[in-house]
Amino acid sequence: MNVTSIPAIVPADPEANIADLLAIRAKATPDLALFSVPEGEGWRDITARQFEEQVIGLAKGFVAAGVEPGDKIGFIARTTYEWTLVDFALFYAGAVMVPVYETSSAAQVQWILSDSGAVALIAEHGEHVARFEEVKDELPLVGRVWRLDEGAIATLTAEGRDVPDDEIERRRRLARGADLATIIYTSGSTGRPKGCVLTHSNFVELARNSAKALEKPLANASTVLFITTAHVFARFMSVLYIHAGVRTGHEPNTKNLVKTLGSFKPTLLLAVPRVFEKVYNSAEAKTEAEGKGRIFRAAAATAIEHSRRLQEGEKVGLALRLKFALFDKLVYSKLRALMGGNVEYAVSGSAPLGPRLGYFFRGLGVKILEGYGLTETTAPASVNVPERIKVGTVGPALPGVDIRIADDGEVQVRGINVFKEYWKNPEATAAAFDDGWFRTGDIGSLDEDGCLTITGRKKEIIVTAGGKNVAPAVLEDPIRANPIVGQVVVVGDQRPFISALITLDPEMLPAWLKTHGESPDLTLEQAAKSPVVRAEVQRQIDHANALVSRAESIRKFTILGTEWTEATGHLTPKLSIKRAEILRDFSAEIEDLYATTGETTTNVVLG
Repeated sequence: MNVTSIPAIVPADPEANIADLLAIRAKATPDLALFSVPEGEGWRDITARQFEEQVIGLAKGFVAAGVEPGDKIGFIARTTYEWTLVDFALFYAGAVMVPVYETSSAAQVQWILSDSGAVALIAEHGEHVARFEEVKDELPLVGRVWRLDEGAIATLTAEGRDVPDDEIERRRRLARGADLATIIYTSGSTGRPKGCVLTHSNFVELARNSAKALEKPLANASTVLFITTAHVFARFMSVLYIHAGVRTGHEPNTKNLVKTLGSFKPTLLLAVPRVFEKVYNSAEAKTEAEGKGRIFRAAAATAIEHSRRLQEGEKVGLALRLKFALFDKLVYSKLRALMGGNVEYAVSGSAPLGPRLGYFFRGLGVKILEGYGLTETTAPASVNVPERIKVGTVGPALPGVDIRIADDGEVQVRGINVFKEYWKNPEATAAAFDDGWFRTGDIGSLDEDGCLTITGRKKEIIVTAGGKNVAPAVLEDPIRANPIVGQVVVVGDQRPFISALITLDPEMLPAWLKTHGESPDLTLEQAAKSPVVRAEVQRQIDHANALVSRAESIRKFTILGTEWTEATGHLTPKLSIKRAEILRDFSAEIEDLYATTGETTTNVVLG
């Protein structure tokens, strides 16, 4: 199958805007708890009516402060209740929010605010303002800066109390479906970030159709949002949650996530694959430290096999059923409790999850709905739905979305979710489309059921000196599954063989070292040279190599004594690797891998 087209379920409304979704929700279910915010050891509910009242009050403050319809307002903050409050207040005021990642550098802040033409900035705290202060002389259009930690919301609400309700209602209705809703800048894994122009219809039509496709997980649901709302994935889901009436809590500090999940007890989670990897790896490391590692691995293998058989329609024998029931009491129930005990569904996106984790969590009783999309597709283009989960794929197209596979294997998308253009960049916009189809830059395939599988990035395909095409993700994903592996980048373009750069996970490493007879106090640099660590990485690479042909297998690798993070400039805010930056910054280490060309069949670790 080369093309799949799923008709929209909900008739399009070209007059509707994002603010309408809240207005309709508040009118239909005014007393429904739409949010919960931390209060003491528990949570305090905020109803749909209360939320809209706060939105209107803050919108009045923006109007009183001189914000005009169409004004671009920069916003830099963590994932909190106030983030969505500001978002909808700007919609109600007729303005356009330009989100900035709270980890962005001063140079990135300068680029986003200047390129978008922002006239004001809302920041959460002084550190964010300090980055703006470094570049404010280059931003003459930014006339106002508000700080949330200095009571900006309360101050603005008080200053706007004399603005009439009719003015907010007028502004709320100004935008039509085709109008600009937001400019979201790509995370910049390659080159300077481009501003994606997303319309009100992109959000409204996609939310309305997604709500129908995901009706079961969203019904009477509650969720904790902890991934950054500046990214299109969480931004779209926060709009969808309001439309669908999902009760939402927030946790800006992932170190507190287990405690938060335990008190909030959500039914639905939204996460990137690295989070699911961390849950799995942490559980394995904990049981290993307790001397129960063998039990955990047996339980994991049982969950994976049980789930695989169920999906493939194979018989689940008595022995497997008994083992599964035993491990459900001993292992799976404890992992479910770590997630609050009530999670039934989880939505995963932004990077490949991999069948192993998909089957494992399904065995726990958590159905992971893996999806696929980009900023340019307002997040999801496809997603596994409860009635049609196919682990290993990113599911069928959402209603209102068409997907096709070009002759060169590129995934292309058109439909209600596809962005309008790149902001002030007609050349890039023209290059992004092929006769109305958006070129995603990803390589993939559609199966007989119309389910999409992503195999890699078009620009990241490695062509060895022997002419062999290698998709890095096929090797990187299984290697990254190891608890002590932080990140991995496969290299070998125009080289005689494939090699890899490996980093270690500083969180998982100490416990693993202790259970394997090594000092838990080893630095990353020391651990990189440890024969025990190198043997473990070698074992994982051997596992990955078994999945590909010899020409695609990793012959050499080096374990780096450093970490790749957002701060080092090697990961995006959604924790994807910045391949170009890594290849540039570690070019010397790559050259070392190929310095001895005679050793093309032996894995060699360069510590």
